[in-house]
Amino acid sequence: MLSVDYARKLAQYNAWMNRRLFEACLTLPAEELYRDRGAFFGSIFKTLHHIYSRDLSYLSRFTGEPKTVPALDQMLCEDFSELHSLRQSLDQRLQEWVGTLEASWLSEPMVFTSVVDGKARQLPRWLMLVHMFNHQTHHRGQVTTLLSQRGVDMGSTDIPFMPDASHIL
Repeated sequence: MLSVDYARKLAQYNAWMNRRLFEACLTLPAEELYRDRGAFFGSIFKTLHHIYSRDLSYLSRFTGEPKTVPALDQMLCEDFSELHSLRQSLDQRLQEWVGTLEASWLSEPMVFTSVVDGKARQLPRWLMLVHMFNHQTHHRGQVTTLLSQRGVDMGSTDIPFMPDASHIL
């Protein structure tokens, strides 16, 4: 099972990588962010938007706020600057929320309806939290590939290179 400390470190890593990813995106001309690159979600912008909207969906399932879970294909914004601001706010919210977690909450079951197939599911909360962070990593990897194809080097994205990673012990 996931520990509370590990969940907090994952939230910290998530925020660090999102900051770096958005900063890297800002080195490109705006039109490059919206250009369809043949990726699963098409563009850098749409991939970043997908990560944001799904994080919002997971947080809603975990906390009950917001009450409405965005549809899988629903665009919540169309502007990169707005998405950047929304992402920063959500990362702060995620870190604050994870800071309140207790081991007992993690061990409880989570019942939800999938936005992908509409079926009800029940999984341990800790597993859904791990999935949220894993989902972010998966799609950030797609964005780093798209950035690399445009000549933008993200450098190391590994946890040991995160500031304060040595304080994990």
